[in-house]
Amino acid sequence: MNEMINLGDAAVSEQKVVETTTMSSPEKEEKTEKKATSTKKSKPRSQSLAIKELHQTKQEKNKKLNLFKSNIYIVFVECETPGNVGFLARTMANFGLKNLVLINPPTLTDEAFYQATHGKYIVENAKIYKTLDEFYQSQRIDFKVASTGVAGGSYNLSRIPIRPEKLGKSININNKTAILFGREGNGLTNEEIGNCDICVSIPTDPTYPILNISHAAAIIFYELFKNKHDYPVEGLEESTGIEKEYILKDMNDLINSLDIPDHKKKNGLKTFRNIINRAYITGREAHTLKGILRRLKMKLE
Repeated sequence: MNEMINLGDAAVSEQKVVETTTMSSPEKEEKTEKKATSTKKSKPRSQSLAIKELHQTKQEKNKKLNLFKSNIYIVFVECETPGNVGFLARTMANFGLKNLVLINPPTLTDEAFYQATHGKYIVENAKIYKTLDEFYQSQRIDFKVASTGVAGGSYNLSRIPIRPEKLGKSININNKTAILFGREGNGLTNEEIGNCDICVSIPTDPTYPILNISHAAAIIFYELFKNKHDYPVEGLEESTGIEKEYILKDMNDLINSLDIPDHKKKNGLKTFRNIINRAYITGREAHTLKGILRRLKMKLE
């Protein structure tokens, strides 16, 4: 983004000063100084503010994301096989989660580390407790979320669920939050779910409603992070309003150069504006498009 905005800056080269016996008048020196100063182009104030706001927004977003990750605890209650611990750790690693808690687990054999692949470090650093209460008290958990494949209704108030999408939108990043996954065979008990603040469930086909734990976890983790995590590549930042305005100005100049009725010019610019706004183009794309439009203008002129 910075590279793109800096393209308009002029490079000022050093000039070698040669002393002569001729004296310059003060007026001439003043004109020379003004001319040299004018070769330096400063960035428009609006562009500088846009860069500053972009950096602040990115820093704030990273701070919130780090807080979000450190405050989420993924709790596997009495898992039956060490392999599923590895699968869960692998899914956590996909979404940057690091706090794995195991309640009364089996012995963690090599299978747990093998299935974790690049999430081995999560298994190695997992915290183990005998009971949920011991974990709650040790970590001072503020908010508890139970996951279940069997949703309830008015007859079972503790199992009235919310969907993962709702959980992702409403979770408080300032609270220590525990997300519980139950036993592979029986899930969480009514008592364990009742001790939680809310219950989350994934809608599935009633003929086979129970998901594998790593599949269920992936869906929940995705909903938690889909609005809080960016792709880990550069250059995908959305273009700024200023960049879009430059593109629209160039297109407006092109349209006005055409021999068509005014109402068609107006509709043409409006259509182009709608396309640009719906496309969510990146800064790099905006820069490339702006360059093409300006070359077209030069050709027509």
